[in-house]
Amino acid sequence: MGKPSRERSLSDKEARAIAKNLRVSPQKLNLVAGMIRGKKVDQALADLEFSRKRIAQDVRKCVMSAVANAENNHQLDVDSLIVSEAYVGKNMVMKRFAARGRGRGFQVLKPFSQITVVVRETEAEEPKAKAKKGAAKKAAAKPAGAKKPAAKTKAAAAEKEAE
Repeated sequence: MGKPSRERSLSDKEARAIAKNLRVSPQKLNLVAGMIRGKKVDQALADLEFSRKRIAQDVRKCVMSAVANAENNHQLDVDSLIVSEAYVGKNMVMKRFAARGRGRGFQVLKPFSQITVVVRETEAEEPKAKAKKGAAKKAAAKPAGAKKPAAKTKAAAAEKEAE
């Protein structure tokens, strides 16, 4: 008799990957995570590929791992995945000492961090298209030249009186 399996914390349309012990501060890693949040996976991978940040390659590996988890473990469609969440956490901190003047030592903190990437399969994009068509119908119902009535000027008032 084994241990009962833990319930899945994510929904059926989501997959996750975690990259731990990344040698960068959480603040710097969060800049890269913010770059990919809410984007389609292929766009996020392209942005990470050409980013000038050193840690972007490790984040790219984590996104690719989340996509592989979605495809292989949960049978999700790779083309309709978006990065729904990308959040950063602290990890260990290495403490080192640097020599300072007058025989003193100075503590140097070398932080590590981790990133969690959650990808979600989006629904078909038709509901968004329907909403746009509805907005287009409303815009078409108004005449193109119709504007809000302008304030009356002296010339317009004089013109009306002349009629």
